[in-house]
Amino acid sequence: MVVAASSLRISPVGQGSCSPGPSGDLITRDEVELRVAGLKAMADPARLQILHLIQQAPAGELCVCDLTDSLGLSQPAVSRHLKILAMAGLLAREQRGTWAWFSLVPSALRDLQDRVFGSLVPH
Repeated sequence: MVVAASSLRISPVGQGSCSPGPSGDLITRDEVELRVAGLKAMADPARLQILHLIQQAPAGELCVCDLTDSLGLSQPAVSRHLKILAMAGLLAREQRGTWAWFSLVPSALRDLQDRVFGSLVPH
């Protein structure tokens, strides 16, 4: 339904009817960049699946070969996703022979959650 602008009633706002927003400190550009980097690392369906699969693993870690089979992606594609997550500090990597094993870094995930949502969700 289209409404003509001339039919909209606009009430004048009196002085003092607008209240100022909450006062608070603006987060720094560096802090914003940290938050964005972590969110970008997780902003991919395959990477979220990787985090979930590793979190669900009985030993808390998975080999690249396990992830390749589970995700149905090529080894280079899985390695690229793992590298992005590891560079963001969300995964730890351990080389065992020819295979790389990955585990979550719980403190990094908690820190990202606190940085992103801690300041957004009212207490």
